[in-house]
Amino acid sequence: MRRSLPLALAAAAALTVTALPSSSSVAATTPPDTLRWGPCPEGAAAPRLECATLRVPLDYRDPDGRRIEIAVSRLASEKPAQRRGILLTNPGGPGGSGLQYPAVLAASGLPQKVRDSYDIIGFDPRGVGHSTPVTCDLTQEQQWRGNFPPYARTAADVTRAAGPARKIAEQCDSSRTAWMLPHTTTANTARDMDRIRTALGEPTLSYLGASYGSYLGAVYTTLYPRRGDRIVLDSNMGPGGYDITAMRLFARGLEDRFPDFAAFAVAHPEYGLGSTPQQVRATFFELAERLDAEPRQGVDGSAFRAHTFELLYADGSMPRLAEFWQAADTGAQLPLPELPADLENLMASRFAVVCGDSRWPRTTGQYQRNAAVDRLKYPMLGGSTASINPCAFWPRKRTEPPVRITGRGPSTVLMLQNERDPGTPLAGARELRRAFGGRATLVTADQGGHGVYPYGRNACANDAATTFLTTGERPARDLACAARPAK
Repeated sequence: MRRSLPLALAAAAALTVTALPSSSSVAATTPPDTLRWGPCPEGAAAPRLECATLRVPLDYRDPDGRRIEIAVSRLASEKPAQRRGILLTNPGGPGGSGLQYPAVLAASGLPQKVRDSYDIIGFDPRGVGHSTPVTCDLTQEQQWRGNFPPYARTAADVTRAAGPARKIAEQCDSSRTAWMLPHTTTANTARDMDRIRTALGEPTLSYLGASYGSYLGAVYTTLYPRRGDRIVLDSNMGPGGYDITAMRLFARGLEDRFPDFAAFAVAHPEYGLGSTPQQVRATFFELAERLDAEPRQGVDGSAFRAHTFELLYADGSMPRLAEFWQAADTGAQLPLPELPADLENLMASRFAVVCGDSRWPRTTGQYQRNAAVDRLKYPMLGGSTASINPCAFWPRKRTEPPVRITGRGPSTVLMLQNERDPGTPLAGARELRRAFGGRATLVTADQGGHGVYPYGRNACANDAATTFLTTGERPARDLACAARPAK
């Protein structure tokens, strides 16, 4: 069977992959608006991490109607006298579990004074993991195909991709969890966050969200501007979230980021990928064309492009990417990644939010035109990310329009952004900054990759986040941090 790498992971935030627990039940539910802490489910357990379940309305227009479950976790402050409140977190997605994320942050260098200042709260968003999950009954082949459409070189390629995309949309709409689809949105997840705040007895919440979590935080602080204390948005999406603009922007993100890998490859001639950046770029297109003509281990040119994109999320992955290219070039065994056990749920919940949050073009012709434009502007990935996907055929069951991010509300937002982020490019972050107006301050770091805090090495950007979370002080104006300033 011809297959490609799971492209779902390429578009999802790399930060979410570290926090995908295996399927298990969460602690027993308690009456609405209360939390009873107990052990975390298998796969999400970590030292000192506690878990609970909260029941919330499926449809907030009918608060006394059908309810679903939200799995919540807590890493409590060990210094109650220094505790300020709660820091709700989200690692990105949509579709990624956040239940183990407080422990992931602690293990990844979240400063002790931040951990002392807050109970760190994680949760699986509605539709995901240990919360009431959604499914699209995706086959193994559909899971391998992933969320990025095949690279479209011609209009006919877009037409061919329409059939499989329509099939996925129909499966989602006919699945046993189709009743959840109209309500599995970013706005409702933000409302769930406020229910978590209420259940914890807190008048406000602070927030740390990355990638898609930046949009979720932006929606929360727009819906509840007076209930957000200190809001940190990392690796920012544009103000439209995961709409068609964001999907097409992935191609620009790869172009922004690729020079960093080209420099790495040139500095490591042992991989044989090129002695100049231009030669490394030429190698990319050569390998993609070769794999399209003759896929190996089920990897075609589309999968090669997507896997390259994904491995550019972190500097530490560049050796693996170089090894992958080298194997593709020499005919050696390709080092393929392991798939998460719950890939079907990750993809299904991602489709639910991405397709349900905003309106997508309904005609094949529009995607043909978009792909033609982006193939020229961003040839490395544009023919894929501008092509047709299941959102074009999503059922019209919208319950409300997307939340419009504005500057109304207190100035309580700190945005963190790498200049060369493939997953959430700087261009989108600047659009969100403009939408927030005086509510936000933007800190950019002269570094590549997806995720600034606390994973990145830029002390200037990291210190800005830590200072804001622990003291409430932000830079007086937007701040550009030079590459790896000395501590």
